Amino acid sequence: MKAFTKISLAMASGLMMAAAWPTRGFTPLIFIAFIPLLYLQDISGDPDNKKKGNIFLLSFLAFFIWNTLTTYWVWNSTAAGAIAMLILNSTFMATVFWAYHFVKKKLYGNKKGYFMLPVFFVAFEYLHLNWQLNWPWLNISNVFSHQHTWVQWYEYTGSAGGTIWVLVSNILIYKLFKAAFIDKTDKKSLIKKGMAVILVIAIPIITSLIIYNNYKEEGEDIEVVVIQPNIDPYTEEFTLSPLQIMERNIPLADSIVTEKTLFVLSPESAIQEALWIHAPGNSISVKKLKAFSERHPECAYIIGASTFSIVPAGMEDDFAARAVYLNQKEESYIYAHNTALMVTKDTIDHYHKSRLTPGVEQMPSWWFLRPLERLAIDLGGTSGTLKGEDNAHVFEHNGIKAAALICYESAFGNYVIDFVREGADILFVITNDGWWGNTPGHRQHLELSKLRAIETRRSIARSANTGISAYINQRGDIIEKTQYEEPAALRNTLKSNDKQTFYVRYGNYLYTASVFITIIMLSVCLVFIVTRKK
Repeated sequence: MKAFTKISLAMASGLMMAAAWPTRGFTPLIFIAFIPLLYLQDISGDPDNKKKGNIFLLSFLAFFIWNTLTTYWVWNSTAAGAIAMLILNSTFMATVFWAYHFVKKKLYGNKKGYFMLPVFFVAFEYLHLNWQLNWPWLNISNVFSHQHTWVQWYEYTGSAGGTIWVLVSNILIYKLFKAAFIDKTDKKSLIKKGMAVILVIAIPIITSLIIYNNYKEEGEDIEVVVIQPNIDPYTEEFTLSPLQIMERNIPLADSIVTEKTLFVLSPESAIQEALWIHAPGNSISVKKLKAFSERHPECAYIIGASTFSIVPAGMEDDFAARAVYLNQKEESYIYAHNTALMVTKDTIDHYHKSRLTPGVEQMPSWWFLRPLERLAIDLGGTSGTLKGEDNAHVFEHNGIKAAALICYESAFGNYVIDFVREGADILFVITNDGWWGNTPGHRQHLELSKLRAIETRRSIARSANTGISAYINQRGDIIEKTQYEEPAALRNTLKSNDKQTFYVRYGNYLYTASVFITIIMLSVCLVFIVTRKK
């Protein structure tokens, strides 16, 4: 096969992956998007083929196209960081595909071993949820965020089930294609393979639609107000005074709350002043929120803030600790936080964002990645690694427990279930997607919340600075939303729910099993190679 043909096939895979991706993609394409790569792997692994081609470079090309066409909008917030992200993530994915090729060729003579592809990819996605270079945005399972009625069974499998479904379907369709056009298999065998393809794709969709149409929301009614102040993050957020920022938020809330309103939400990083978390009452913004609570004593106001705290003695070596000079004399160490504050008439509670955005809120601590720190975006003087919360923390108000997920955290299904285990009856997302401009980024981010609603069967209220703010029910339906880049205030009623889904109770069992199998298979492969050489 000529190099041009191989490159064209790799490009076809990348283009189909991108064309399937939310929010305006054609989702069914994902079931065939990996087929050109599977064909290239078969050719590269064929011992009789003298012109095999470099499967790593070919798969890198496919994944780079996919990454670029679906997440190019990161460029709007940090151009250099976007380039690093695209190259690194494409390299990681290509390495996973190469590892699949390596094991399939070495252990199975390239004849079998297809099952290792979904195993390796799920293991990689689990890594991508848990390490410093996390970027779960392009976990394959997220492709169904725009077709949430197809994956209601995520409440049992979590999103890992979607990745397995996609890759198994691609493998079965490829084997059908191979049997029909390459191996020239008999008609009876083709019918069997065709039926397997139909069943593997149809049964999950039919099952999901049955669950969707029969699911009844549970819990008591909770009235929630969401505020969308529409503050430009590049100019106004750091130039308007704290009082001006509050004037973009509180009057909107005052205009719409009722005696039944239990929670009011404003977006991430709405408060931009020197707010020390040990003394929040000294903040002008918090005083305004306290005054709001006096007028509306039934309400809890949840709002994002950039906050600081003193590093405890003995923790100065913490990677997130920052050396400063207080009173221009004495050196001290502080933490910076991306915080959700809950202000009521009687209390002030807080939660620090834990799942931090690489290159923006979290710098690499590994020595060989330290140069990437220069690519970080400066968020109003808080560039550098932020200090996150050690555990999921939920707010409680009038007997209702609520989780306040801050921006990027809503992409981590494996972390969101920790809040539900801590008792969260309802989920809130406070975010500032304005950094990306009017691109697919903010729309994709909204869609991810639909999957979190299904996995946990929790209603979600979402406050986004420039949009899209929305309400999502326990089935993943968006029941009301705002327009992008318009000031708005919405009021709606959501159901709370204290029951745990199978996925919440038993967690990431598919991820754990995939990691275990990956380690075993790679170890066996290495031993096999060493013993054969001897």
